[in-house]
Amino acid sequence: MTTLLPGRPAQPAAPGRRDPDVRAAWAALSAAAVARVDELTAALPEPPARDAGQRAEIDAAKDAARALRAAFLDTYADAVYDRLTRGRTLSPRIGELLDAAATELPGLVPDAARLAAERSRPQAAKEGHEIDQGVFLRAVLRSPVAGPHLLDAMLRPTPRALALQEEFTRTGVVRMESVRLERRDDGVARLTLCREDRLNAEDARQVDDMETAVDLALLDPAVRVGLLRGGEMSHPRYRGRRVFSAGIDLKALSSGDIPLAGFLLRRELGYLHKLVRGVRADGPGHWHTPYVDKPWLAAVDGFAIGGGTQVLLVCDHVLAAADAYLSLPAAKEGIIPGVANLRFTRYVGPRAARQVILGGRRIRASEPDARLLVDEVVEPEEMDAAVERALARLDGDAVLANRRMLNLAEEPPDAFRAYMAEFALQQALRVYGQDVIDKVGRFGADRPGPPGDDATAGHG
Repeated sequence: MTTLLPGRPAQPAAPGRRDPDVRAAWAALSAAAVARVDELTAALPEPPARDAGQRAEIDAAKDAARALRAAFLDTYADAVYDRLTRGRTLSPRIGELLDAAATELPGLVPDAARLAAERSRPQAAKEGHEIDQGVFLRAVLRSPVAGPHLLDAMLRPTPRALALQEEFTRTGVVRMESVRLERRDDGVARLTLCREDRLNAEDARQVDDMETAVDLALLDPAVRVGLLRGGEMSHPRYRGRRVFSAGIDLKALSSGDIPLAGFLLRRELGYLHKLVRGVRADGPGHWHTPYVDKPWLAAVDGFAIGGGTQVLLVCDHVLAAADAYLSLPAAKEGIIPGVANLRFTRYVGPRAARQVILGGRRIRASEPDARLLVDEVVEPEEMDAAVERALARLDGDAVLANRRMLNLAEEPPDAFRAYMAEFALQQALRVYGQDVIDKVGRFGADRPGPPGDDATAGHG
């Protein structure tokens, strides 16, 4: 039995491992169901032009094929993962793993051609092939064998960060499209979100830049503490003012530019998880732990909407200006607010969590409940000085050791993995829900403001 990964030659499976013929098993189980979906897709009009009967017909065919995928993976998830990773001797990230699965087991997940065709369409015109990725990743992450291995693979530094590491070590500065990273003599890595024209709304570029910046800060031995803060905006409503984040760019979602693997999952398993656990850095100098982690401070100016608030839940200290507010409107928009459903309750309790997540309640920094989420509230003009004082308090070896143990106690890796397994499928289903498509379509078609405008573009 051999294992293939994109760009790699065939390699034998690890010796002594049981490696059933998963490719033959998958083909025998699925051929007719997958072919039926392809036939209907080719014969029917584009999704927006289908009538109710046509939608019901293709939905039934897709459901039948997905039921077979789920059943197959219930039995073979570990064998499939071992085949794709050469007995877990390779550590592909999610995108590479999905590419390998598409090559090795045709029809289990969408291949490159299908994904390219989907990327060219707005969300409302897509077939929803990413849902099949969600079925696959749910099974992999649920596995106590494959799941931890994939999580560890996602904690490794990205190739882009490794390519920039020497430059950052030498100069202490890296400027990317949506993030500026600067290391000063005080040992602080300052990550400034700088999507000035769109209120730091999140898209795939921002996720890539953030993970690169977090990797660089964690890998640099001269960095002892990290700071996350929004920069000054050029957006006309907030020109010259700092803003933390307007959350997910719903216009990008409407136009089909928010991918499941490249944004919705990479964000949670990449830079946000690295803020919690650290970056994986194997080597003799890391015998006591394979991870390099640092304390993180977040400073909220203006607002932290949706994904912005999600970032605060993984930071060790949060400052907010007295006129700032926090919110998680994802359920109102029809989607799931990342890992906030797992983390938010332990901060504010179950009733307030439901008010915020299910009801869309905003929490203003000036109200008492904000102190459950924010460590300090200061007047806007005092933010700079308060940030420097808080950074000094986080700079200590005991702080680092204790935050590591707190994170382990508060969010055990298996609990995070179980959540992410179900999230992989449920978020895929949500972004293709008709209610979501209708809501985000209004941002793309009817509202004139730029992506990220908190009055027009919404925030997941």
